[in-house]
Amino acid sequence: MTNDLFPDTPTEDAPSEPRAPRRSRWRRIAAAWPSVFRRNRTLWIVAAAAVVAMVAGLLVGRFVISPADAAAGAAPPEAGLVTVPVGFGQLSNDVTIRGEVGFADPVEVEIDTSALSGPAVVTGQVPAVGSELKPLSIALELAGRPVIVLPGELPAYRSLRVGVSGPDVAQFKQAMREVGLDAGDPANNVFDAQAAQSIPALYAQAGYPAPAAEDGAGQAVSGAEQALRSAEQALRTAQAELSTAKSGADEVQKREADNAVSAARRELDAVRARTPDDTVSIGNLEDALGLAELRRRQLDRPGDTTAQRSAVESANAALTQAQADLDDAREAALPFLPAGEVLYLTELPRRVDAVTARRGAVLENPAMTVSGATMALTGSAARADAELLTVGEAASFELADGATHAATITAVEAGADDAARWTVRLTPAPMTAEQVQQLQGTNVRVAIPVGATAGEVLNVPLAALTAGPGGESRVEVVESDPREGDRAKTRLVTVTTGLAADGAVEITPTEGELREGELVVVGR
Repeated sequence: MTNDLFPDTPTEDAPSEPRAPRRSRWRRIAAAWPSVFRRNRTLWIVAAAAVVAMVAGLLVGRFVISPADAAAGAAPPEAGLVTVPVGFGQLSNDVTIRGEVGFADPVEVEIDTSALSGPAVVTGQVPAVGSELKPLSIALELAGRPVIVLPGELPAYRSLRVGVSGPDVAQFKQAMREVGLDAGDPANNVFDAQAAQSIPALYAQAGYPAPAAEDGAGQAVSGAEQALRSAEQALRTAQAELSTAKSGADEVQKREADNAVSAARRELDAVRARTPDDTVSIGNLEDALGLAELRRRQLDRPGDTTAQRSAVESANAALTQAQADLDDAREAALPFLPAGEVLYLTELPRRVDAVTARRGAVLENPAMTVSGATMALTGSAARADAELLTVGEAASFELADGATHAATITAVEAGADDAARWTVRLTPAPMTAEQVQQLQGTNVRVAIPVGATAGEVLNVPLAALTAGPGGESRVEVVESDPREGDRAKTRLVTVTTGLAADGAVEITPTEGELREGELVVVGR
């Protein structure tokens, strides 16, 4: 029995023949294919047409779309509801600024060296960067003399000596009071002896001797004291002469005059008894007796004291001048405060940020830069935002590790000429030395809450609010699938609103229930 497809191939029922070699068998199969194709040509053509039709149908179904299908595909899908969940948390309305972190109020320190007789050589006490200047600290040592730090705003622009007056004297007295020394009442702005006598105590606390008096001051005092003693003696002498002139002759003079009268009378009596006819001699002796009696009577009357009074007045004037000269000499010898030996700084203690002075070198101002010992944040805000800020309000900023750190507003300063931006100064809460080192000189973002809710509250976007017929605020809560659009089931909940911040608003339901996480409509 033969196979229809391969007629030369025996079937299973055909008697077996000896197996031909494999290569000759495949040759016979290959030679039989043309005859198979010729005998089944119609079948092969139909099969090929079916395959082509199937592929064409697939292509048409994939790329050819009917007008109806195209219109259906181009139409937008049915709109659903735009919703957001109801939030629950604290709302805060913040003013945000950028702030520079640094030590407060940097100041360049300049020291007056005009009073020095020689070059202003820095001989010691040069502070290290990072050290602090406190009241009675030594900022520098110039030519062996200290520059003492005292609290105050006015710079030392002149030396303080007895007799000068002004606001710098009042500042000195107040500064001395703050460091525990008594230089007198600050309300009295005259540098008097009490103020001068407090100078040695100031220098003793600083560990230096008080400034020496000017050359020759001691000799001037000694000379003035000798002149005063001479003037006092001259006044005593003039006063004695005046007293004598006022009381007339003394007893000796009167006695001598009495004796002269008695002698003239005895001589006259003797001549009269011996030669009564000698009228010439008797007349001469009578004249001599009359003159002696006249002189005696003059001694009983006070004389003219004009000259003596004038002498007393001159002696008094000389004594007054001598006393004034002595006071001046003593004042010149009192301690004084040289302008170059005191440095007034506000807000002590101060931190030394930079030092230009070098030991052994001539000082070139500024000697150093100091700042407040505490860190500060300095930034600016638009006028509208700055007007919302108040000194004492809390703020926050980020540390280097991302943690939030507290700060407090210390000043809100309007810009010059009504400028659009104002300066805002803040003081951070205490920080560690490492945090200070990491933040100094950096720029940070500062958040200042100007309004916040009292704890966590329900909140929704402002777009979720709608107005009711009576003007009340409402939110529309979705109870089914929002994708159903207008067919979705919703309910209206009347609410009262509170703080609005960052596009959200605090709400409290007054009619209906509302829970965190429920979906409210913000658009369709």
